Amino acid sequence: MASFRTLRAQYASLLPRFNASTKDFEVLNTVSAGHATPPEVLYVLDSSFNPPTRAHLRIASTALLERLEPSSRLVLLLATQNADKPPKPASFEDRLAMMELFAQDLRSHLASMSGATGNDAQAKDSIPAIDVGVTKKPYFIDKASSIASSGVYPVSLEQIHLTGFDTLIRIFNTKYYPPEHTLQALAPLFSQHRLRVTMRTGDEWGTQADQEESLHRLARGDRESEGGKKEWAERIRLVEGKKPGDPPVSSTKAREAAQSATQDLEWLVPENVRQFMLSEKPYTTDSAEPVV
Repeated sequence: MASFRTLRAQYASLLPRFNASTKDFEVLNTVSAGHATPPEVLYVLDSSFNPPTRAHLRIASTALLERLEPSSRLVLLLATQNADKPPKPASFEDRLAMMELFAQDLRSHLASMSGATGNDAQAKDSIPAIDVGVTKKPYFIDKASSIASSGVYPVSLEQIHLTGFDTLIRIFNTKYYPPEHTLQALAPLFSQHRLRVTMRTGDEWGTQADQEESLHRLARGDRESEGGKKEWAERIRLVEGKKPGDPPVSSTKAREAAQSATQDLEWLVPENVRQFMLSEKPYTTDSAEPVV
């Protein structure tokens, strides 16, 4: 409990400094086995982390296991100014603390899945470092730009953004790109970076075929009238999400479980995050309507 409160206090101190600075992006901490290797590719998991869940774990681990080497890096990115979601119910310092704990859970999971456990130091060094980062930018393309221009990573570094299909729909929604409201604003993103999109079937986004069709439409040039280039489809990869029959996992369900069914947290959130939620209770004292 004391260590959780120390961790929360650390971020409660770091966050105001970032907000008062002129920086648009900053890495507040890095979780690694030792000296972090300069990255050649940067995976970006941008979320509200309210809280981090096993769905986040699946999205990140399946991507990293495809290229499990020290030259890969993951940044967990929290926007302190979100275009669609107010900062509730959990405070930003609670979320940042849970993000660091999630990073520890993720590295342990990657070590287990790759066999990099025990005393094999070389194998453990293959597990990528994970950064806990914050940005003041609310919109997707500005977040990518703020990372690229921050000086934290090599300028030429390719970013691979790990998103859900719902985020892909928002990225291609012209309402987010005033004043012209065209998709041409996405050109700098797709000139250097990529998207790895986890499909969400069985809900409002339709079947896997429906979601694949949305990418085919882009590839056919159906969105050129909105400024969308068909070659951008080559920079987007759709991957399968949860397996049929698996229970749905979401931050909403985790928040609800924290208030009424704490036993469900075991399959909704990773272990260190679960222990924090049980100890610090970031969701049990807020009576506001939960946000996704």
